[in-house]
Amino acid sequence: MTIEIEVRDPRDPDMMVILQTHLDFCTSSTPLEHVHALDISKLTTPEITVFGGKLDGELVAVGAIRILAATHAELKSMHTLPGARGKGVGRAIVEQIEKFASQRGITRLSLETGTSDAFKSARVLYQSMGFRPCEAFGEYENTEDNICMTKYLS
Repeated sequence: MTIEIEVRDPRDPDMMVILQTHLDFCTSSTPLEHVHALDISKLTTPEITVFGGKLDGELVAVGAIRILAATHAELKSMHTLPGARGKGVGRAIVEQIEKFASQRGITRLSLETGTSDAFKSARVLYQSMGFRPCEAFGEYENTEDNICMTKYLS
């Protein structure tokens, strides 16, 4: 089993399929007023870099980083297709994003995710990688439907 992580254009047709799957998942698992998933047009701005994850040559996952400030960035648009979950692709994307962030002087990486059971595996992954609950940041509010988490990078 080979995992490859690379910067990808979100407008690439294969990426668009995964990003739409992510958006559909979020809108079906969270009340719309608390969905913060970005559509493809918002993932092409200069402050966002999108990564694709391949498992044995097949694109199966996405993750992105949005630079918020000189030392603070946000993990965005994390999604692994159901058939590839539990195989380390999501973890590999987060590790690559952490490396990318550190190389740019980012010392804090934050995220917002859902609180429903549909997001449990994501929360477990983030916690296992050192992310901890935090106060809401940016445009977010912590509600019954979402939680913010952060990690300080070394």
